[in-house]
Amino acid sequence: MLGTYVLSAGYYDAYYGKALKVRRLLAQNFDEVYSKFDVLLSPTSPCTAFKLGERTSDPMTMYVNDVCTIPSNLVGHPAISVPFASGSDGMPIGVQILVPPMQETLMYRVASTLESAKK
Repeated sequence: MLGTYVLSAGYYDAYYGKALKVRRLLAQNFDEVYSKFDVLLSPTSPCTAFKLGERTSDPMTMYVNDVCTIPSNLVGHPAISVPFASGSDGMPIGVQILVPPMQETLMYRVASTLESAKK
């Protein structure tokens, strides 16, 4: 209900309009980076994967684990995560491959290369 209230007529410009501006600025920043690089690599998460079925009741921990994937989701650019290494706890560490729009073929080639190199 709070979301509906915030997006109501009185709050549309104050919040939604500003959010769209931030999204546009973020997309422009990505475009600048993609003018210099074809592919970006980043961690998928700031820590290793959770064990299968493991969950935490702390919402902040869950949010922090998604923080690295938020930028590509906000701007709508293609991204994929592949396991790349293992942490000291033996759990997988993912690397995220980000590419400009319409470059999914390149993204899949890089993902395949990274997965093959791990073997």
